[in-house]
Amino acid sequence: MANPRISIPLQERNPGKNTLERVLDLIIFFLLLLLLLYRLLSFNFHGFTWKLAFFCESWFTFCWILTMNAKWTPVDYTTYPERLLQWFGDELPPVDMFVTTADPVLEPSIITVNTVLSLLAVDYPAHKLACYVSDDGASPLTFYSLVEASKFAKLWVPFCKKYDVQVRAPFMYFSTEPMSTSHISSDHFQQEWKKIKDKYEQLTQRIEEAAQKSVPCDLTGDFEAFSNIERRDHPSIVKVIWENKGNLPDGLPHLVYVSREKRPKTPHHYKAGAMNVLTRVSGVMTNSPFMLNVDCDMFTNNPKISLMAMCFLLGFEKECESGFVQCPQKYYGAPKDDPFGNQLVVLNHTVGRGLAGMQGPFYGGTGCFHRREVIYGLSPDEAETKARYMSLRKWPYEALRAKFGYSLEFLESAGRVLFVMNEHPDHSKDLSSSVKAAISVAACDYESDTQWGKHVGWIYGSTTEDILTGLKIHTKGWKSIFFDPDPSAFLGCAPPTGPTTLTQMKRWATGLLEILWSNNSPIVGTLIGKIQFRQCLGYLYVLIWALCSLPELCYSLLPAYSIFTNTSFLPTDSEPAFFIVGSLFMVYNLSTLLDYLRCGLPVRAWWNNQKMARIQSSTAWLFGLLDVILKLLGLSETIFIVTRKDQSTSSEGGSGDTNSDSGRFTFDESPIFVPATSLLLVHLTALAMACLRVQPFQTVRDGQAGPGIGEIICSTWIVLSFFPFLKGLFRGGIYGIPLVILYKSTTLALLFMYFSMRLGLKGQTL
Repeated sequence: MANPRISIPLQERNPGKNTLERVLDLIIFFLLLLLLLYRLLSFNFHGFTWKLAFFCESWFTFCWILTMNAKWTPVDYTTYPERLLQWFGDELPPVDMFVTTADPVLEPSIITVNTVLSLLAVDYPAHKLACYVSDDGASPLTFYSLVEASKFAKLWVPFCKKYDVQVRAPFMYFSTEPMSTSHISSDHFQQEWKKIKDKYEQLTQRIEEAAQKSVPCDLTGDFEAFSNIERRDHPSIVKVIWENKGNLPDGLPHLVYVSREKRPKTPHHYKAGAMNVLTRVSGVMTNSPFMLNVDCDMFTNNPKISLMAMCFLLGFEKECESGFVQCPQKYYGAPKDDPFGNQLVVLNHTVGRGLAGMQGPFYGGTGCFHRREVIYGLSPDEAETKARYMSLRKWPYEALRAKFGYSLEFLESAGRVLFVMNEHPDHSKDLSSSVKAAISVAACDYESDTQWGKHVGWIYGSTTEDILTGLKIHTKGWKSIFFDPDPSAFLGCAPPTGPTTLTQMKRWATGLLEILWSNNSPIVGTLIGKIQFRQCLGYLYVLIWALCSLPELCYSLLPAYSIFTNTSFLPTDSEPAFFIVGSLFMVYNLSTLLDYLRCGLPVRAWWNNQKMARIQSSTAWLFGLLDVILKLLGLSETIFIVTRKDQSTSSEGGSGDTNSDSGRFTFDESPIFVPATSLLLVHLTALAMACLRVQPFQTVRDGQAGPGIGEIICSTWIVLSFFPFLKGLFRGGIYGIPLVILYKSTTLALLFMYFSMRLGLKGQTL
């Protein structure tokens, strides 16, 4: 329940104005309906291509309804952290901060170190903070890096707060000249700045040198736990790296290393499992009522973000208005103009803000502040009617044990969260005394016969555990907050290459479709839960990404098929309906272009995202669909693939990486490139035939016209959309399409042309 002392708002809700966007959206919707109506009225005068186009366009109309719904009611928020400090002062609630990493090769330790250092230095009382780092790789290098970082933090954190440093990730701060405006001319500041920079460079050098060794240091003392262990077969490791024993507001927050137990025959549920272990470990150690989780590459870019988040978590009359606070994922050092379409700027601006006007944004897996009681499965009604238990003996321990597991220490901490109102845990207790209990709750078999992963904690069953967990929270009736402050709350690493982007998109598409076919589907949540109808449509907007691949692939093949068979799937330029198709094409592209211009992005960024949308649909989304089909058939299981992170020092909003090769599309021998390459080859052949006026079937049958200007334009547009693949046909090395992909793609393209012409010949005979 919100604090009754607050008489002035801590946050303000500002509905956005989007009249022009709504008008364009309605025009597009009206044109889609007109096109469908025209096709229905002329069904009997056209053949197979006309009917297939109708079904594809029906799907596109449904998708556009979902898009309009997601964008229709944008909302922004303003926070007043100074009012928060005025009302709460030293009584701010504690926050546990979670950082997850899994592989010191794909996720270099120096990246994790910078994220941790930025969290330790946020503007929040240090004795109210605890940082937990989950290392799923059980890497002595990661532990060594954190130990060394804790030594540097004793200099870095006071420096940041003394000079009000805005960017508190050292690698980013020291990549430019001193940014402290009020002290920059001070000789003392200059000397201290150089000293801290030298210390950071020494830290970086030590970590890099350790990374070059097979074993980063002698595995003795605190490192003995890492001797003779395997990454996928080892006991729990919990180490208190730094403890704020004096409970000092200006000291350093607690820093704890966690590597959960893993055994080959026990499922570990990837990131969701790691988050649940962090939840339990923090529960027996600090048990803060609020939790922040970030990926290892997502450093704090706005030092006041914790105070701002508290303006939501403490600033509503009812807790249900702020089940969690989600900050959008934004990136630093990304290539200019978003060549791989993975920076999500427009998606966050339109859909993120649009969902904020409904039940709230999806949980994005990083940059999110949670209520511990929500993660423990409490509903809004239960949260509002917490009973004040006078004695621990009155808590329903048997029910808690069945839900949360056998640890008495954790059951006691969970009981305080679930049954005691507005209690803030005592962070002054000795963390070392809780290590034994923490190791116990990090065991790989702890969750057996409990509700973890089902109704408690991060939910299992999808490779997009974040969306699934947020969906479960919304199903209980909680709302969420989308908050995009200036400067951005967190900045992370965008996938650095085309293949990496497609791998990530494939994992997302797979996980999202898994949710749609599961018992946790938002449709079920709307029927028997508390998900609002529009929120359900908002979830469907992303859950059907993989399903979109089939109608988009079919529609992409229709122009070439029409040219091969001398048919048409679009109205000819002599028909009035041609105006509908032309207007739809122009208005849709104008609408999407305006979205990019409104976000301050250039036309080139818009075009890059248009290209990548087509590429992702025929590659990542298609393979995501195949993965789910194979899983449903019991032929394979989906897996969680860690995305490679690369550190760059280009700042947000800058030109990105200045390397001329940074935005070039690369290829490998993955079969994910076969469908897109085949599609390109098919359309190149179709355009060649059209230009040379090669028509296999000269007869116009059943009153149908042959391919017209519409089919030629569509085929040309598809070739332009796959321009990175077109360049890959003539390049070598990693920038060229491998021969094995070309062989497979050529075979598929020839088979499509062969069967198209066979169908065309059969139709001509009939």
